[in-house]
Amino acid sequence: MPESSCSTHGESNGITEKSLEDVFDDTYAEKVGSRRPWTLVWRNIWVMAILHAGALYGVFLIPDACALTLIWSFVCFYISALGVTAGAHRLWSHRSYTATPPLRAFLALANSMAFQNDIYEWARDHRVHHKYSETDADPHNAKRGFFFAHVGWLLIRKHPDVIEKGRKLELSDLKADKVVMFQRRHYKLSVLILCFLVPMMVPWYFWGESLLVGYFLPGLLRYTAALNATWLVNSAAHMWGNRPYDRNINPRENPIVAFSAMGEGFHNYHHTFPFDYATSEFGWSFNLTTAFIDLMCFLRLASGRRSATREMITARAQRTGDGSPISG
Repeated sequence: MPESSCSTHGESNGITEKSLEDVFDDTYAEKVGSRRPWTLVWRNIWVMAILHAGALYGVFLIPDACALTLIWSFVCFYISALGVTAGAHRLWSHRSYTATPPLRAFLALANSMAFQNDIYEWARDHRVHHKYSETDADPHNAKRGFFFAHVGWLLIRKHPDVIEKGRKLELSDLKADKVVMFQRRHYKLSVLILCFLVPMMVPWYFWGESLLVGYFLPGLLRYTAALNATWLVNSAAHMWGNRPYDRNINPRENPIVAFSAMGEGFHNYHHTFPFDYATSEFGWSFNLTTAFIDLMCFLRLASGRRSATREMITARAQRTGDGSPISG
């Protein structure tokens, strides 16, 4: 669930406030602590409002779009989603498999198309989320309500604990990764080209679609839908569903989120076994990202998939699960 150069800590955001290091210094963060009042960031509020209004307008343009444009919109959604799910999340945040340079380059480009922060920031933020889930250091703490966990956390100043804990993470693997740092250096330009220009220009150039439809459908509507799919992992998958693997944590198994976010909704499993490349024990069921990684392994573009064993899963479910049925 959805997701700039700001130093926020969460799973996804494409449009956020300026660098948090510029907003807070250590002294100020220490002073205000957890009692810091909510401060609205009006720029973010207006940007998000305009973005969603544009996406809504894109919905009304669907009848005017040709079939190829609609197909292209889904292709862009799938590619950009893979940049987050198979790339920033499973490859770079959790190191749950390894990828060859060509696949890493593709996933970095796909991540720029997703526009949910560059790989370095996304992976750093996600590691903070896992380590401090449902605390003040979790940027989209679901205990503060659905709206906050979904998008509200992007509309206010961040809690100082988010900054403090994020600064203490070990990120040497990301800093040593040439693909990650190259994308970070050229992120703004890559977003402009891949998130907006390419989705808009391909339909116009190849089959004569209007630029208006190209901008609002495979551009804004696709982008906004992908953001909200990611944000649902932060919100719905932390609030609704069962907890068959660990009843002591908040993340849940949510098949609707799994479907919309290409396999990221098996969230109780994922937080219990974060190293598992599939984020689920059910293979390709509601999990196109796992199917993609498996295909890449078949093509020898990926390898080293890490998984929880059947014995580990069964033992953990019996020890800490809520006793609900496990099904995929």
